[in-house]
Amino acid sequence: MKRFAGKAALITGGAGVLGRGCALRLAAEGAGVVIADLHEGGAQAVAAEIGGEAIAVRADVTSPEDCQAMVLAALERFGRLDVVFANAGVGGEKVEFLHMPMEEWDRVMGVNLRGLALTCKAAVPAMIDAGGSIVLMGSSTGGWDSILGAGPYMTSKEAVKAMARNLALELARYRIRVNAVCPGIIETPLSFRQASDDPAAWERFFARFAERIPLRRVGQPEDVAATVAFLASDDARHITGASLLIDGGQTLQSWSNAPDGAYPSE
Repeated sequence: MKRFAGKAALITGGAGVLGRGCALRLAAEGAGVVIADLHEGGAQAVAAEIGGEAIAVRADVTSPEDCQAMVLAALERFGRLDVVFANAGVGGEKVEFLHMPMEEWDRVMGVNLRGLALTCKAAVPAMIDAGGSIVLMGSSTGGWDSILGAGPYMTSKEAVKAMARNLALELARYRIRVNAVCPGIIETPLSFRQASDDPAAWERFFARFAERIPLRRVGQPEDVAATVAFLASDDARHITGASLLIDGGQTLQSWSNAPDGAYPSE
């Protein structure tokens, strides 16, 4: 039995590696999916990969109008909205606080916090009658560890945990659950921030990182997709306000042990 049969899901940042993985997983379990992304071509490619039960929408999550439009697209196509995966986010530039332009702070906060807030503000009215699940991507291991030169990113990630708890409390009366997923290092191009097209360099980087993770493996996009699908489903019907780590035990150790150039995934 498909857990999301007859339901509709909205995924922001849906053209990225993690957004795509979650879109494929939810669609495979029966959901109609709206792929929202600032990069319209990428969103269309993911929607085409899924097929008839997916549509693509260009959306800038820092724009209230765009957030309203992507929710409206879900309602027009599927007649409902049951699941929101607020996944859009940015990692930010690696620069120490004293030398950081405030424009960089505003940019990161604008996407990682304002973007999540606007997404939820637009989606909740469409979910009130039937209830549903909101999953926030933004509380990665950056909310547990400290990384030199990542002040805006780290602050935004820590704040998302508080956002998940607050929204969970406020929206419980409408049977809307709110949780956050918290990935550690995931094998994506954004994690490998070194200027190299050498596949061997990619493999060496992640192999070195795996040595520093208790479970001795680097996370895969499928690991995130499985966790999002769980939290979005009725299997997690009594879970709300949680921030769930997906890190193989990474946060049991210090980021100071990470390979040079490592940075959290988005």
